[in-house]
Amino acid sequence: MMLKQNEVDAREEEIRLAVRELSDEQRKTFYERAEKELKDPDTFAVLNYLFIAGLHHFYLGRWLRGLINLAVFGGGIYLMVLEQWKNGLIVIGIITLLELYALFRSQIIVKHYNNRISAEILDSIEAS
Repeated sequence: MMLKQNEVDAREEEIRLAVRELSDEQRKTFYERAEKELKDPDTFAVLNYLFIAGLHHFYLGRWLRGLINLAVFGGGIYLMVLEQWKNGLIVIGIITLLELYALFRSQIIVKHYNNRISAEILDSIEAS
């Protein structure tokens, strides 16, 4: 899914406006929950940069994708241990190239994630 900066920013602004409309107590509850559940884009980027093996996916709760990345990366390492250096490097190179998208777009990926979490928190507060 190709995230568009203007759409993610517009959604963030919608949520901000909705939070402003909450009562003081509801707003306090929202911010307390948001502080615990929202993620930092820089942490996501560092996990991606340092550990290309998929740990950044675990940070956002994408367990299946993280496990797949780890398995592919591990497979590349395993091939290298079996002295199939070329094949191992190709596998690791492919997974690295695929993860460059997440590295260079970490800010928007995490903002989109945080928007989704914020909307869920907001919905649950408005429902109660």
